[in-house]
This record gives sequence, structure tokens and C-alpha cells, in this order.
Amino acid sequence: MTENFLLDPSDIRVLRVLQRDASLSIADVAREAGMSQTPCWRRIKKLKEHGVIRQIVAVVDREAVGLGFVSYAFVKLAVPSRENMETFDRLVHAWPEVVTCERITGAVDYLIKVVADDIKAYDNFLRLKLLDNTLVSDVQSRIVVNTVKDTVALPLRER
Repeated sequence: MTENFLLDPSDIRVLRVLQRDASLSIADVAREAGMSQTPCWRRIKKLKEHGVIRQIVAVVDREAVGLGFVSYAFVKLAVPSRENMETFDRLVHAWPEVVTCERITGAVDYLIKVVADDIKAYDNFLRLKLLDNTLVSDVQSRIVVNTVKDTVALPLRER
């Protein structure tokens, strides 16, 4: 998002509707956001141009496609230099099992969310990709036993 770009209440209403269901027609989005179609279409276009809406995707149920295992891994780099962090960032982008990667503060350098078929597939990812890399000195995994809430919708408020 552009740093100077400010969202007005109408933008927030449109975004709330789209976060709930981006497959709606412009007419339906406009109706639910309380505006007419043309201004709604212009707002969506503007929100895309400014990077507020990064992309529109289908949210796939991971269990429905056989991805029944989720783990969070705290990753510590051997040497957390700028160059090593940039290299690790590139590696993470190449690993489809990693669905979220956050660089964090504290005793470890990264928190990654890994989705896999099962624990064996996670073990293969851990051994053959994550730990088979001289950049990584330690990994601590936390296995998810139940997902209570899973959303990509942001808590948007009118300001």
C-alpha cells in the first residue's frame, strides 16, 4: 500500500464485502457497500492500483485437498546477517510447503507456517529442505492439533 494512501469509509465498506466474498459481481459489491456500480468499480480499481488489494484468489480448504498437517517452526539462522536473511527469504519463496513466513525478534529469526500432507511429509520438508541448509542452525516445531480460527480477512474499521 502506498504510505500516503488514506482509506475513506466507502473504501472500508467495499473492502469488507470483498474480504467476505471477492467472487461477487460489482453490482452485488456495490449494493452491499451502499453505493452505485460505477463508483464502486472505480474504488476497486483505485484500491488495486494503490496496492491495497494485492490479489484476488480462491481460498482453498487445505483438508479437502489432502493437506491435513500444519506446523509452525521457529527458525534460527547460524549467522543472522543481511545476506543470509535475504538468501533464506529467497529459499522460503521456493518452498510451496511454507505458506507464511515472518521475520521476528527475539531468540529466533523466523516463524514459518508449514502445510503438508502428513507428519512424514513434514519430516521430509524439515530434513531435506530446512535443516539441509547451512544457513539454519536450529528449528523448533509446534504441531497444530486443531485450528480454531483461520481467516485472511483483516479487522478493518472506519476511522
